[in-house]
Amino acid sequence: MPEVIISGPAGRIEGRYHQNINPKAPVALVLHPHPLHGGTMNNKITYNIYKTFVSNGFSVLRINFRGVGRSEGKFDNGLGELLDATAATNWLHDQNMEATEYWIGGFSFGSWIALQLVMRRPEFENYILAAPPATKYDFNFIVPCTSSGLIVQGGKDEITKEADSAKLSEKLAARDGASVVYQMVHGADHFFSGHAKEFEEIVDSHIKHRLVVDSTKVRKVKRDRRRRRKKKNVAEVKPERNHFPVKSLTSFES
Repeated sequence: MPEVIISGPAGRIEGRYHQNINPKAPVALVLHPHPLHGGTMNNKITYNIYKTFVSNGFSVLRINFRGVGRSEGKFDNGLGELLDATAATNWLHDQNMEATEYWIGGFSFGSWIALQLVMRRPEFENYILAAPPATKYDFNFIVPCTSSGLIVQGGKDEITKEADSAKLSEKLAARDGASVVYQMVHGADHFFSGHAKEFEEIVDSHIKHRLVVDSTKVRKVKRDRRRRRKKKNVAEVKPERNHFPVKSLTSFES
């Protein structure tokens, strides 16, 4: 998994990237938990999702948000981190000109950022959210969207309450055309301690199922549409700061 350095809005973004030999292989981006509480791209759950994508034939990128590892900048309460993820997505497009399928996955804080990107970038037709921080953060940015997703939640998560993640799943599934699978891992905490194998099996099974389902789709719009238009300056896509209110910044770990 070679190291890559991506040009981001706050400077360089450090990443690890696996390129599948098939130029038409599906593509995935994986995002890590809260930077101020030890979250990095080497977090166990983050790496587990990354590894599972690799084993299913994806080209996969995981990154360190600004201020983490060798990534430049400083923590920006999710606003700058969303721009980092956007820059990483654009980089993935440039590396995979023939790809037709894009996924995104995230753990905890990373899943909050990932879902925001799903709402902004229609190429992400599938997403995986591990322990989304529905107890700590607002998810009022959700808009009509037909992307399909998997939410994996620990039944004894002390940081993200299971009931809150279940409500988030119901909200996402209520949109027309959306398919959302909610999997609760009984007895698991926020980090799925002692349940890593079960977590991996759930993610792996979901990916395999969706790849079969998606293979029957007729894609009417080519995914290289972003490359056919003039690239936007980062400042043009910067989110408004009052769009993503935060309930709390405490209690997150790696």
